[in-house]
Amino acid sequence: MASLPGVDIRRAVRMGLEEDLGQGDITTTALFSKPTPARAKIIAQQPLVVAGMAAAIQTFIVVDASLKLTPSLQDGAQARTGDVLLHIEGDGRSILSAERVALNFLQHLSGIATLTDRFCRAVQGYSVDIMDTRKTIPGWRALQKWAVSLGGGTNHRTSLGDSILVKDNHLALLGDKKQAVIKACRLARAETSTDKPFIVEVESLSEVHDALQGKADIILLDNMTPTAVKRAVKLIAGRALVEVSGGVTLKNVRAMAAAGPDRISIGALTHSAPAATLSLVLEPHRQGRSSKVKRQT
Repeated sequence: MASLPGVDIRRAVRMGLEEDLGQGDITTTALFSKPTPARAKIIAQQPLVVAGMAAAIQTFIVVDASLKLTPSLQDGAQARTGDVLLHIEGDGRSILSAERVALNFLQHLSGIATLTDRFCRAVQGYSVDIMDTRKTIPGWRALQKWAVSLGGGTNHRTSLGDSILVKDNHLALLGDKKQAVIKACRLARAETSTDKPFIVEVESLSEVHDALQGKADIILLDNMTPTAVKRAVKLIAGRALVEVSGGVTLKNVRAMAAAGPDRISIGALTHSAPAATLSLVLEPHRQGRSSKVKRQT
């Protein structure tokens, strides 16, 4: 199972709490002047793949290290509607102050993991990787890509330094439209002393020919139909890995996989995944009585 370095979690939590608690929690402070013992639980309101638990736990710890935190499900686990993800005990003021940031991590990242899982299930039976892209929220890339891996996906490059990827605007800037792909391949090979993957994005079968001539390691077929992808795969014939990207949805991803590519990259995994629906239920305890306060998403 994928793991996220603690430094990335701590940085994200610090940023989230500075944003939300930088001026204090004036509502909670006004209503509760003393510690208020409470219990809370975070509940899934839909089937989902859990992601962000480590960040949520870290959020509560930073706000109040005395809180007792008991996760029922770990990152990467499948949750059903009604499942409890996390039990929390301690000062209710601390729970209230940390609640929104903790839920933000769980909702957003579980949404990504859940959508990724749906894409992976849609292509079961085919030997193809479902991959993310760099279309991520600034500052959240490590977390979002972690969520993709928790959902069964594979991470594409995390920065511009991870591989050479010649895209349409690189080709446009070169100016020589007819020979742009061949020229780009020649320049990239000549100027870069690296063993990192060399990827070329193409939009037509003629550009596939050029990418093969330029000895690309991976040929990225951009916005092609499944029929066109099948023709390109046949043309490439194992001389390079084949990646499909652009316009891939849950409706057509299986047809794309059936066309024979090695990998399918999907920007929507991180830029369009709907947030998972979760709620935090709080139980304050005073003089032997308790009442439940349900805090929705």
